[in-house]
Formats: sequence, structure tokens, C-alpha cells
Amino acid sequence: MDFTVVHLIVGENTMRSSGSGAVLLMILLSHMTSALEVPLDPKVLEGLPQPPTITLQSPKDYIFDPRENIVIHCEAKGKPHPNFSWTRNGSHFDVEQDSKVLMKPSSGTLVIDISGEKAEAYEGTYQCTAHNDHGTAISNNIVIRQSRSPLWSKERLEAITVQMGVSLVLQCRPPAGLPPPVIFWMDNIFQRLPLDNRVSQALNGDLYFSNVLPEDNRNDYICYARFPYTQTIQQKQPISVTVLEMDTMNDTSLYNVTNFSANPTGERRPGFMTPLGASSTKMVLRGETLELECIAEGLPTPEMSWQKDGGELPTSRVSFLNYKKTLKILDVSEADAGDYTCTATNRLGTAHHNIKVNVKAAPFWISAPRNLILAPNETGILTCRVNGDPKPDINWFVNGVPIENAPEDHTRKVDADTVILSRVQSGSSAVYQCNASNEFGYLIANAFVSVLAEPPRVLTPPNQVYQVITNSLALLHCATFGSPIPTITWFKDSQISIKSEDPYVIHENGTLEINVAQSQNSGKYTCIATNNLGVKENHVFLEVKDPTRILKQPEYKVVQRGTSAVFECKVKHDPSLIPTMTWLKNSGELPDDERFEVDADSLTIKDVTDEDAGTYTCIMNTTLDRDSASATLTVVEKPDPPTDLELTDQTERSVQLTWIPGDEHNSPTQKFLIQYEDLLHEPSIWVNMTEVAGTRTTAQLDLSPYVYYSFRVLAKNQVGYSQPSQPSRQYRTNPAAPDENPSDVHGEGTEPGNLVISWKSLTGFQSNGPGLEYKVLWRQSDVDQDWSSKTVANSSHFVVSGVPVYVPYEIKVQALNDYGNGPEAEVVVGYSGEDLPLSATDGVLVMVHNSTVAQVHWEPVSSHSVRGKLKGYKVYYRRERGLHETEEEVDQEAQHQVLTFSGNQTEGRLPGLQPYSLYIIFIRVLNSKGEGPQSQEKQFETPEGVPGPPSFLNVLNPSLDSLTLEWGPPVNKNGRLTGYTLKYQPVSNTTEVGPVKVMDFLVNETTVTLDNLNSSVLYKFYLSAKTIKGAGANVTKEASAVMGTTVPSRHVDIATQGWFIGLMCAIALLILVLLIVCFIKRNKGGKYPVKEKEEAHQDPEIQPMKEDDGTFGEYSDTEDHKPLKGSRTPSNGTVRRDESDDSLVDYGEGGDGQFNEDGSFIGQYSGKKEKDTHEGNESSEAPSPVNAMNSFV
Repeated sequence: MDFTVVHLIVGENTMRSSGSGAVLLMILLSHMTSALEVPLDPKVLEGLPQPPTITLQSPKDYIFDPRENIVIHCEAKGKPHPNFSWTRNGSHFDVEQDSKVLMKPSSGTLVIDISGEKAEAYEGTYQCTAHNDHGTAISNNIVIRQSRSPLWSKERLEAITVQMGVSLVLQCRPPAGLPPPVIFWMDNIFQRLPLDNRVSQALNGDLYFSNVLPEDNRNDYICYARFPYTQTIQQKQPISVTVLEMDTMNDTSLYNVTNFSANPTGERRPGFMTPLGASSTKMVLRGETLELECIAEGLPTPEMSWQKDGGELPTSRVSFLNYKKTLKILDVSEADAGDYTCTATNRLGTAHHNIKVNVKAAPFWISAPRNLILAPNETGILTCRVNGDPKPDINWFVNGVPIENAPEDHTRKVDADTVILSRVQSGSSAVYQCNASNEFGYLIANAFVSVLAEPPRVLTPPNQVYQVITNSLALLHCATFGSPIPTITWFKDSQISIKSEDPYVIHENGTLEINVAQSQNSGKYTCIATNNLGVKENHVFLEVKDPTRILKQPEYKVVQRGTSAVFECKVKHDPSLIPTMTWLKNSGELPDDERFEVDADSLTIKDVTDEDAGTYTCIMNTTLDRDSASATLTVVEKPDPPTDLELTDQTERSVQLTWIPGDEHNSPTQKFLIQYEDLLHEPSIWVNMTEVAGTRTTAQLDLSPYVYYSFRVLAKNQVGYSQPSQPSRQYRTNPAAPDENPSDVHGEGTEPGNLVISWKSLTGFQSNGPGLEYKVLWRQSDVDQDWSSKTVANSSHFVVSGVPVYVPYEIKVQALNDYGNGPEAEVVVGYSGEDLPLSATDGVLVMVHNSTVAQVHWEPVSSHSVRGKLKGYKVYYRRERGLHETEEEVDQEAQHQVLTFSGNQTEGRLPGLQPYSLYIIFIRVLNSKGEGPQSQEKQFETPEGVPGPPSFLNVLNPSLDSLTLEWGPPVNKNGRLTGYTLKYQPVSNTTEVGPVKVMDFLVNETTVTLDNLNSSVLYKFYLSAKTIKGAGANVTKEASAVMGTTVPSRHVDIATQGWFIGLMCAIALLILVLLIVCFIKRNKGGKYPVKEKEEAHQDPEIQPMKEDDGTFGEYSDTEDHKPLKGSRTPSNGTVRRDESDDSLVDYGEGGDGQFNEDGSFIGQYSGKKEKDTHEGNESSEAPSPVNAMNSFV
């Protein structure tokens, strides 16, 4: 029992009458309330009264098969359940009186058993009525008719004889059936006759020939009619057609010849076979299908076209059938009315036919009356708005009775298509019928008016949770029921009253809309439904979630077959929602293949194949939303090799190669590489010949003579080269004279008096023919003489003997074979063999710049004396001795130093000389053969320089505060020594500290004794020798007086090492702990009167402690007191002593005494120490670290 949801619509169209009726309608509308919407919830509907509503009925026109029962449907709902009755042909149909008629239980559906009965007896117009306590509903008038398939009337059909080229119509004219039969033409073996632009079947079933041809000769043109309800097929008698050609017509007497023409084979303009005349009309009903037909005859066969005068054909609803002879328009509307023109055209002219289309309309609904649920004293309106052509008549009924014949009701007002119900009362429920009709049909609609009084009910489940995504639409429902209609109010978090304003919209049905939900809209919402019979509230909750977004989308991939492809899909979603990742391929599921691996945020496809190419979509779903992204996978591979290599346009020196490219495998071919094999000279070796663009499939190849060519092609795309194609057929070129001469021709002598001419031999491919030889030609340059020549074979060099030393020669090498000489060879200049230079250079001059650098100059030698290519000059120089040395001290084994100056240089610099020395120098000329004679030796001297470091520095006789230094003169004096300089200073670790003391000594002084040295300090000594040029490099030594030994290298002070400091701190801390423990054990709680001493001595001294007896010793200025690690001392490293002579011995062992962090004694002392006989063996000494340690032994 479902109620239809109703909205009352009131507008300008409601007031259709004028005068007093319109005034009354306006008054009533001012007091009218909205119609009630009845929910479909069965719990709500249970117990609510409902007038009948027709839910199922048979169509208005019901054609039945006489072999089956007649079933007339009529179903209705209502509360209480309706009773059913029928009328036939306007009179009551007593179902119980006819044993063949059965009405289904709880239903109005009739089942009529017509077996053994005449079915015609039950034909007629039936109408169903459904009735309960609250009203009566009626069905449509259902016309029941029996289907019929009558037999074809017997007729004698004579054979038809026509001349070729004329038009012909074969009529079908099937018997009238119910419904009309489907027509088709076949032959006597049940094969459909072929239809085309020339031969076509009209809408009425006739067969039209625009012109007949000899192929139309046959005696079995049979028209078939298929009756759809009985599924029977009937056939017309066969029709025989004979087509006469001109030759036959001249020799045959004609019988029953139709459409005879004086020019049977002549062409003619188009003309229309149907419809006839220049114009016709067609009427069609709105909503039906319009079919316009034009069939033309003519020779050649005309072509058809259609147009609508003054408008365009509706492309979305129009279609052309039967080779454009039929124009079909679906769902006709008033706009389709007008003039349509069909045009038949052949090359001789055109013909036109105009069809005027009129569109009429059976009644159709604009707004059918709808059910009303009203509360007592409310006002409602039923409207029945229809249209049609002609304008329909509207009649109102109440409970199946014409309204004018119904009992008078002062609350009811009928105004044409409107019924106004004012201040309805309980018990006035009824079913109203609106009947609209014109000559083309009728409409009947039932609409009940139910008067109810119900308190509010909230139908939306309580505490329902709505979840939406941020920025999306949120709809919070508050479905209610009540009569009168309840008023809906909303509250947020039980406090804030919600008005219908941004961002909220409260709909008429109570739904609260939040157009763009945000996180702050989350919370508890309360809707309250109120009418004059009560109040009801309900709570719902809104949760606004973060949207699901794909942060990293899968990207377009191009991968090679056999590799892996990885698509990433990283997603962000609301943490409270459970996401589900789905991957699709080409909008379908992924293949069931283990190569496809789906991870949390990626899809991996391993060992990719060609079939894996496609579009992959990542879909992230939650219960509220989804996001998706797609990417395409393109699988590429090296191209397949080209095929079908063919050689065309063959000439002596060129040929055209064509091929068919192989599969590119989704990667466009970039280029083709053409290779050749020379089967004659280098079989099995393929050589790159040329490349062409990947868009080409031909190449013009330049060829060489005397080659047995075979070609192959490789294709290249971005992945790489394909396999080579199959080789082409062999193509041989004829021999010819060489096209080129040997390259890399050189002339160079290997020894005096010869000239070696060499070249790079031609390959067999370059030889152009058999019998390859080389003609070698030479002559001396700049000398008037003829060319000398020699022909050689199987060699790449030739030696010319007996030539002058190092003279230029013009050289040529020309190739020749059995078919002639090659081109004229180019001239190359070479030189005969070199010999050692003849003469030495003169004028050697040395200029000394300083003690270590000199500049040497020389005169160049003449070119002819070089006897070869000048490579440069080699300068030899050697240190003879120091100027302070005697000849006996000369180093006889000193080696020459050599510098080579290339080319034509005539000067050079001599670096790295030793000061105050005597040098000897000479020069040799250098060519490719070797060195020439040396020049005259030249001597030069270098000035004094600073000396080297003293040869040694030793420390002798160290004592407590002195030591002796001894040194030796420098090995390299570099001049006359003038004395020595000694510098020394105290040092610590690696940083030099303390003042520097300087002492100078005469050249004959080599020792010195240093006094007043600090025995605990390390000293560093610097000693250098001097000449008139200054002091030389230092020799250094480190030593101390107390050590008694020298320090060859800087030692590391262990006292500054981190590990040593840490160790000392740990030991000090351990001693401190032991002292504290010792104090505690020895403490007896005595108080010692030391306050007077503390007041007299505010800064008690801290004295150094002697290690031998554990007591504090006396201060001494003579001792070198270094600070202990971790103690606090003045910056000068000494400990200040005050006037106090007190020591810790005087203070005893008070319980409050303790030591601070650095080991000093702190505390409050009271009283004077007194020796108590009760102390027994306890010591009266102040505890020292030694005593403390002894106490643990």
C-alpha cells in the first residue's frame, strides 16, 4: 500500500475562469495549505485509511490470440483493500454468472477461458471499478478484440510481359488482418528477393521496379503476409514477369505486353510512381512515427533526396530507409508539421513531389491530478491539465459518477480543469476522475482526496550519522508525517537555532542542506516536528571528513618489452575512513597474471609483453568518495627487420633498393641503415653504406665497378636497431678503370742516399677491376728533369736509391688495372734520407743573471750543413768546481747537464746553477738523424750566493744550567763565509714561546757555551752561516740543560694530553672520596675552638704538601712550583702565603667539616681542641691523603 508523494502546485494557470469564479478561487487559495506528503514507510501506512488507487491495468486496445485465455488485468490498492467489479459495453458484467470467467482473489484481474467457445462473444469494451469505504477508482476503457489472419482470396494472376527499361509495379494487396500483417517478397524456395535502389518494396507491400532489366525475368514473384499474433504466414499466387529485349520484340508476336514504349531502351527523366501527382497530404498524431514515401521511376535509376521547406530535418530523430525512398521521423511533435519535398534525380533531370504533413494530437498530460492528503479544515486543489489537437473536452467524476450527478457538496467547486475543495471535513474522502477526450483518444486519471488528522511522526532513524566529504553537499534528513503537515525547525548542538540562510537551506520536506560542508559544520543536529496535535524531535550527527586525493599520480610509461613497468599512486585520505585501492586496465579488471603485483601505493608489471599496453587507472575508494588517475603504458621494442628487398632501376653505377618496413612496436622508426656485402673481395663482411629517414622505404645507391653486391636493411627506433633483413639478391657491377688513386702518399728517406715512397693501397672494392698495379713517379724538385717511374704490384712502398742527401722530390702514385689507368695523381713533396749535421754553431755567448741562472746565445748554422730537418740545438754544460776550491778538489765524475732547444731558437736559459762555481758549456746541432759536432767549449762563472746550512749542530757537556754547542761549516759554502748567527729561545710543545736571543760568531768560531739556562725548560737553537750575500738556511736543534741530551724532534708534553688529564682527574676524585670516608670513620663529634683564629686569619693559606710524611711543608721561592692538575692557583703558578701559621693539624676532625670540589677544607668550627683521655688510640693529626690511604692498609 504505497501512497504517491504529492506536491500541490498553484500558479497562474490555476485560475482559468473569469469573473466571480476567479475571485472565489483567489479567496480559497488564500486559506489553502500545502498538500500532505504521505511516506511509503509500511509502519506509518499501517492503520491509515486510503482510498483505492489503480496500480495495474491492461492496455486500452487489447488484441488476444483465440488459442489462449483472455487475461484482463486490474489491480488496485487501498485501506481497507478494495472490492472489484466490471462493466462490459457500458453495462454491469456479472462475473459470477459466467462459468468461463474467473476473477483472481484479492484482485480485479479477469481470466476468461475461451476454449471450446466462440471468442467473438467476449469482444467488447471493459472497465474495472475498485471500491472501498473511502472511494471508488475506475480503470481505462479496455477494448477487447480477437486477432484475425484471414486467407488470401483466390485469384487468377496472368503472366506479365514488359519491355526492358520500363517501370513496373507488382501488387500484393494482402487480406486485412488484426493486427495488420508484415509483408515480404520471396521466391518459391523461400529466398528473399534482392532489393536495391532500382527494385524496392513500398510501405503497403507492393513491389516497385524503377526500370526492368533482363535479370528481372522470373516466374516466382511471391508476396508473403505474416500475421504476428497467430504467427501464421500466407502467400499470394506466384507472379510471372517476362522482360523482352528489342531483338526479341521484333521477332515475337506480343501477348499481354504492358507499358510498351516506342523507345524501349531509351533513357528518360524521373517520374513518381507513388504518390501520384505533384503534391499530397499526410496526417500523423503527436508522439507517433511519421513515414513519408516517394518511389520514382526513370532510366537511369533516379536518386532520392528529402528536404523540409522552411526548416531543417530533426537530425536526432530522422532516418532514411529503403534507399532514401522513405523518410522516417520518430516521436513526432507539432514542430514537425509542414511541407516536405522529395526529389528524384538522374542525369536527364529531376522530379519533385510535395507532401503536406499535418500533426494532430490525442489528449496528453500537462499535469495529471495527483492524490491529496488533507487535514480537517484544510483546502486543496485538483488540477487536470491536458492538451491535444483538437482541444480535448474535460469531464470530472467522483467515485466513478459524473460530478454533476454526484451528491451535492458545498465544499467542492469545479472550474473547468480544476476542482477546489474548501475546508474539508473528516469523512469526505473520495476518488476523483478526470476524463479528457477528443476525436483521437481519451485520458482517464484517478486522484484521491484523503482527510486525515495525525500527530507528528519523525520517520528518519534516530541518532543517524551522516558522513560527507569537505566542500561537498550535506543533506540531513528529517522525514516526517503528520496531518496537518508538521512545521520543521533545526538546532545545532541542541542550542543554536538554524535559519534558512547561508550556509544552510531548509527544504519543504524538512531536509537540512549544507551546500559546502566544512569541518566546523560537524556536530549534533536536532530537528523538531510540530503541528497542532503534538511535537516530535530527532537527533542526527554530521561528520565532515577530509577528501581522498591522489598526491602522486601514475605517469605515462614507455617501456621495452621484457622489462618492468612501475606505476605509482600515492594517496592521502581521512584517517577515519578505510581506503580501498583498485587498479583497472582499459576500464576492466587487471589480468589474472602473477606478473602484475599490486602494492600499497604502486602497480608493478614484470616482464612486460605487447598485450600489457593500455591505460591503467588507479582508483582509491572510501565509503564516501573516490579519486582516480590514469596513465598509459606503451610497450616498445626494437623494430622487426624490413622485408621484401627489391632492386630496381639498375644501371652500371647505381641501383634503387626498396623494402617493406617491419612492425615498429609502438616506437616510430627513426632511420634505416643500408649495408652491403662484397661477395667477391670481402665475403661475409657487411659494411655500412648509407642511412635514410625512417619515413622512406626506398634508397638510390651509388655503386662501384667490379663488386658482387648483396644488400640488407636494418631499422632503428628509440630502442635500438632491428635484426638485419634477409639479404637482397646479388647484383654484380662490370669492371672499369680505377676511380681513385692510393691515399696517404709519403716520400721519406730512411738512410742517406735513398728515398722511400709509401702509400695506402686500394682495397679490392676500390680496385674496380682485376690486375691492380701502382705506377710510382718521382723527380727532384726545382730541377729541370723528367719524371722517373716504376710500376709495382702487390706492394705499398718503393725505394729509390742513389739520391742526394736530404733534397726535396715530387712524388706521384697512380693506380691502374686491366681496364685502364686511374685519374691523374696528385703531386706530393718528400725528402731523401738525412745525414748527421756537418758543422757546429759559432759565437757561443753566456750572460750570467744571478748566482743560479744564466742566459746562453749562439749563431745559427747554415741549412745545407744541417743535412736534414733541423730539430733544434742541444746545450751541454757541466760544473767544473767551486771558485773557492783548488783544481785538486775538482769532481772528475761530474756529468753534463743537457737542455734541448727545438727549432731555430738561438738562445736559451740555464736554470739551477750552483753559486760561486766555474762552468763549461758547448752546443751541438740536432736533426732527425742525430747530433753534429760540438762547438768550442766556453767557460763562465757564477757569483756568490747565500750558503747552505751548517753541516752539523751538536750539544756537548750539558750541566744544571749550561750546555755547549758545536757546529761545522756548510757543505755548500756558495761563496766566502763571513761568520755564523745563533738564535735560541725556550719552547713549549710545538708552539715557540719566550724571547729570542741572538749571537754572532766569526767564521773560525765553531763552538759556544751557554750559561744561566733554566734546567726545566726546553730550548730550540737555530744556526746559520753567512756570506756577503747574507745568511743561509738554518740548522736547528732542541735541548735542555737538565736533560743532558738533545731532542732530535719536538716531543709531546704528556701533561697536556686528554687521556692523561682524565686519568689524573679520576685519581683525584677517588682520593677525595677516600678522604671523606676517612673523616667519617674517625669523627667522634668533637668541637674545636678555632673561631678566634678564623677571625684573625680570614684567608687561610693553602700550603703544598710534602709527599714523604703527609704534612704540609714550608713555602720556598727557590723551587719551581708548577700548578697541580685541577687546583686553583694564581696565574703566575705560585701559592701565596699569609701571616697565619695554622694548619689543618690544629683543627681536629669536627663532624661538620668537609672538603669542597678542589679539595679545600670548609665548614664551621667551634671551641678549642682539647685532648681527651677518652679518645684512646685515635690520632690527633689532621688527615692527609697519605694517612687516609694508610688507614685502608
